[in-house]
Amino acid sequence: MEKQASNEYVATTANGFVAVAVGVGLVLAAVVMITRAPSLVTLVLSAVSGLVALWFLAGLYTLNPNQAAVLKLFGSYRGTDRKEGLRWANPFFSRCKVSTRARNFNSEKLKVNDLRGNPIEIAAAILWRVGDTARASFDVEDFESYVFTQAEAAVRHLASGYAYDNLDDTVSTAPKEITLRSGADQVGAALLEELQARFSLAGVVVVDAKLTHLAYAPEIAGAMLRRQQAQAIIAARSLIVQEPWAWWSWP
Repeated sequence: MEKQASNEYVATTANGFVAVAVGVGLVLAAVVMITRAPSLVTLVLSAVSGLVALWFLAGLYTLNPNQAAVLKLFGSYRGTDRKEGLRWANPFFSRCKVSTRARNFNSEKLKVNDLRGNPIEIAAAILWRVGDTARASFDVEDFESYVFTQAEAAVRHLASGYAYDNLDDTVSTAPKEITLRSGADQVGAALLEELQARFSLAGVVVVDAKLTHLAYAPEIAGAMLRRQQAQAIIAARSLIVQEPWAWWSWP
């Protein structure tokens, strides 16, 4: 049976400045009790006051903007705190801080075959951030390595699903095929959709994804350039044959 994915929820925490005020107040109270009326009762009370003060002061931690703290109690998830500033939580909670800032990843130039089997080089820039800290912390081993690996797999899969360019395109009125070169918006949307599907397991949100490099592999670049030039000449001649009246419309 497949394990259910973890889901983030808000942890039970408090304002850290209140905890500081309570802790310092209890320390001062313990000092006053010992110095003003030293006795067995005041010693016990001051000791208890000191322990309670330590309880409040030991649970303090800070969070920067766009940072979250994943709280655990003896290995059990106890929620996530996203409120910035000085915070307080149960001192027995272990705290793991996770950045929720946007991060940019530029993939390496990958060599892959397109839909027609032509070897091409392709690379992409991906803007992402952690959306669910529980999934990022518990459902994958290392969410950063997971993102890099899955991003490469997504770019390779995308490239194999489209042709680099439609070299057979002429003056035909039929709808043009979406290619990596001509359909930048559609290809970018498809890449973003596939990345989000892959990243959801790790609680990662894809903000944007665009191709940054696209070219034929060096071993066929020259041949494909000559083919494109020949195709352009054929298309121009076809236009002249199909629309001879254009020659008589010149001024």
